[in-house]
Amino acid sequence: MAAQNLKKLDELPPDIGGQMRELAEYDFMDDAARSQFQELMDMLKKHAMESYGRDLVEKLKDMDATTMAGVRHLVEAMNQMLEQRLRGEQPDFDKFMEQFGDYFGPQPPQNLDELIERLQNQRAQAQSLMESLSAEDRKALENLLQSMLDQGTQQELAKLAANLEALYPNANLQKRYLFSGKEPISYTEALKLMELLQKLDKLETQLKDSQYNRSLDTVDEQLLKELMGNETAEELERLRNLSKILEDAGYIRWKDNRYELTPRGMRKIGQKALEDIFAQLRKDRAGGHNLNLRGSGGERIDETKQYEPGDDFQIHLQKTIMNSIYRQPGTPPVRLSTEDFEVFRTEELTRSATVLMLDLSLSMPMRGNFEAAKRVIVALDGLIRSQYPKDSLHIVGFSSYGRRIKKEDLFYMSWDEFDPYTNMQHGLYIARKLLAKERCTNKQIILISDGEPTAHIEGGTTFFQYPPSLRTIQFTLREVRNCTQKGIVINTFMLESGRVLGGSFVTQMARINKGRVFFTNADSLGQYLLVDYISNKKRRI
Repeated sequence: MAAQNLKKLDELPPDIGGQMRELAEYDFMDDAARSQFQELMDMLKKHAMESYGRDLVEKLKDMDATTMAGVRHLVEAMNQMLEQRLRGEQPDFDKFMEQFGDYFGPQPPQNLDELIERLQNQRAQAQSLMESLSAEDRKALENLLQSMLDQGTQQELAKLAANLEALYPNANLQKRYLFSGKEPISYTEALKLMELLQKLDKLETQLKDSQYNRSLDTVDEQLLKELMGNETAEELERLRNLSKILEDAGYIRWKDNRYELTPRGMRKIGQKALEDIFAQLRKDRAGGHNLNLRGSGGERIDETKQYEPGDDFQIHLQKTIMNSIYRQPGTPPVRLSTEDFEVFRTEELTRSATVLMLDLSLSMPMRGNFEAAKRVIVALDGLIRSQYPKDSLHIVGFSSYGRRIKKEDLFYMSWDEFDPYTNMQHGLYIARKLLAKERCTNKQIILISDGEPTAHIEGGTTFFQYPPSLRTIQFTLREVRNCTQKGIVINTFMLESGRVLGGSFVTQMARINKGRVFFTNADSLGQYLLVDYISNKKRRI
């Protein structure tokens, strides 16, 4: 007998799963060895079932033949319910829980959908663990698990997996997680890690969906609290209430199944953008720009001058009397003459029409320039609305083609994601046509870009080329001349790399048009542009 047993041990299969199957039928001569092997099998059986129902673990500490039969009946009953669901029938979940409820611990599922979700999650965790192993380790673990379960239980578990797959064919159960490091972990720890990673994946998916659906209702607050903490969950709640707060304040409104900005909201954003830019200007003392805001048109300033016919008769009485005393020193009375009168100077505001041309090509966001440029446009619009209401502002965006952007679309404006070309010629053409309708002397185009023109329209056909062709440069400069002939000044703000890419071209533009060129960066754009706009509004008289 001993010789036969030794021979059997020598002939055990090389893989662990095969060895476990053979040892399960081995006739141990040593009671202690038999007991230790049985304890090992019990532990492995417990872990094998854990992937299909972790709530069962507490009831499966001693998986003898009777317990295994009970588990098999449980899985059979679950399969019956899933198959009824697949046939469109209504399973009797309450009856199922009366019979098997004790297997699910202190927090049993409340309905069939919740049970299915638990099974799917636990199955996904086990599957992700298997996918994260090497092919060799995965095969060894599969063989090991099969060796611990009888044939009937294996068949029912396979049927359970098939039924779950039939109910949810697109369930992502095979996501692989890559790990590195030398620290070993147990099977239970690995499953817990899979559970954590899959919860993180689920939360990430919910957050991405909320971004595209513009609703936070899809985010599981309990899951967020579990993974990210109470503070993050409170922030989510504040975000959920934000739309109601903004709506109650009159900044947004619900229209056509979406929120949109109200005129009040637009003014608020413009005001904030304006405040941010001028706050930065006050901080930046090394720029060489004087911010000279002394009141609106016709208002007097502190400086005085000798009165001339046509001046506003805003007399400076003290200086007028002193002029008379200096002119005729002596005893009173003081006799005033025309040349004695001293009046306050005033600042006159000129009305202007402006087209702001913004480069919408792909290079603007790639170089970090688009958001800053958009913020400046919003600020300029707010400045004109609040302080220079007689002025007009039009906005033209351009990439491969130019197009007018309406004021109400300004806040939703974005770059042309798949359009790398820059058609300044077409943008200038549209700007010139818009300014032709304005009845004022001062007309200007403010051009914001970060490169040179790479597209133009000729004979109704659009030509694209990078590096830009001589033909594109020529046709763009021809449109610059057309603007110049109409008395339109073009002031160009060239951003970042534009100094290298477009420096030569915009210099040619300035030579033709006599407009100015500013080489700046995204951070300084607002300071340059708004201060320049205000400076050109005032003329001392």
